[in-house]
Amino acid sequence: QVQLVESGGGLVQAGGSLRLSCAASGRTFSSYGMGWFRQAPGKEREFVAGISWGGGSTYYVDSVKGRFTISRDNAKNTVYLQLNSLKPDDTAVYYCAASIRGWGPGTLYNYWGQGTQVTVSS
Repeated sequence: QVQLVESGGGLVQAGGSLRLSCAASGRTFSSYGMGWFRQAPGKEREFVAGISWGGGSTYYVDSVKGRFTISRDNAKNTVYLQLNSLKPDDTAVYYCAASIRGWGPGTLYNYWGQGTQVTVSS
């Protein structure tokens, strides 16, 4: 069982930055691929970024490439999502998720956090 808790969301102006964190419980964090998703009001949840077990491989959706960076610190059981050059369209609840199978958009994620709100004003 893995419990995930996100933090770091907030209100920021367009062009600004935020750093989201996702802290995981348990001693097997390094066994999980990790992903970040987001869901905007009235829209379906979408995959944003994923990172492999050791952090050596990452995957980004096209709309955030060059602006967002996913990373992880297995010693701290934490995965991060650095959000730069934020746009109003990035406004959403951001969720982290863990999977024993992979870290891509088509991966089945076993565990989810409760989400953290990111609001970007124009």
